[in-house]
Amino acid sequence: MMKQDLYAIYSIWLREMLRFFRLKSRLFGSIASPFFFLAFLGVGFGNGASLPGIPQGLAYVSFLTPGIIGMTLLFSATFAGLSVLWDREFGFLKEIMVAPVSRIAIVLGRTAGGLTTGILQAVIILISGIFLGMAMPSIQGFLMSLVFMILIAATFIGLGLAFASKMEDMSGFSLIMNFLIFPLFFLSGALFPLDRFPGVVKDLAYLNPLTYGVDGLRYSLIGTSAFSPALDLAVLTVYCSAMLFLGAYLFENTEVK
Repeated sequence: MMKQDLYAIYSIWLREMLRFFRLKSRLFGSIASPFFFLAFLGVGFGNGASLPGIPQGLAYVSFLTPGIIGMTLLFSATFAGLSVLWDREFGFLKEIMVAPVSRIAIVLGRTAGGLTTGILQAVIILISGIFLGMAMPSIQGFLMSLVFMILIAATFIGLGLAFASKMEDMSGFSLIMNFLIFPLFFLSGALFPLDRFPGVVKDLAYLNPLTYGVDGLRYSLIGTSAFSPALDLAVLTVYCSAMLFLGAYLFENTEVK
């Protein structure tokens, strides 16, 4: 990779970070919504033993925290696509597209920025879960959870970029992404065990990449899971690679007017 491509990746990453921390409303909103989910549901249901499918003696907030981390990453990743449309609207995208850098470098810069902001938010939610009663994860578990966080965020950043590359209307993009996000979230087992889903819904959950991300986070952080961690990692890696390839391909072939 050429030197100017590396500089472009760093510059776009830095721009995404500065934008994230300067937009106080976005920073607050991206953290407040998952936190309220975690606080009200986690504290409200109390002891997880009262809910079928949750291991005996496991507090519901411990079961819920990995799911809310997955939700946080899912929601934050869509901003990578929205920022593309925002930059297109105000002309910044056209400027960087005609710069002497590859489009892959632009994609990598946006992906790096989305990954960093998403993981920062996820770690804040994890700390919140610990304060609300979740057991402290081990160092090894935390490091393993970071791997799953990166894969989840990268998967949906790629999906967001793919849609943003083929759309020009920010309102339409938000509507379509919301139409996708909420079914993905509710079908992931983030709130309730997969065993509680009826047959057809369970089959749909097995096709959902977030299902394996949340399950991998649960294994990493609290030691319980519906699948083996190797299966979670393998399936999520395949989804991640496919979504990033699709997003990069469509972005590389997009036209900016």
